[in-house]
Amino acid sequence: MTLWRQVLAALNETTLDDAERERIVARGAAQLAAHRAPEGQQATPDEVMATAFREFALLIDAETARTALRAVSTCV
Repeated sequence: MTLWRQVLAALNETTLDDAERERIVARGAAQLAAHRAPEGQQATPDEVMATAFREFALLIDAETARTALRAVSTCV
């Protein structure tokens, strides 16, 4: 399943626990933040946290944002 399908499912699925939902949505926010970063620059955890809040109305902590960034950077 693609990341975006996972994100949509996580936002709509009521059987997921909060930690799993947060992890999936954080990966989506990290991918968006990385895509939106200026060329030659990497997204920061703060940008990932802001993106998660703005795009998905989800507050994530800095550690979750850092973990999501690492996951996204290894997939690129």
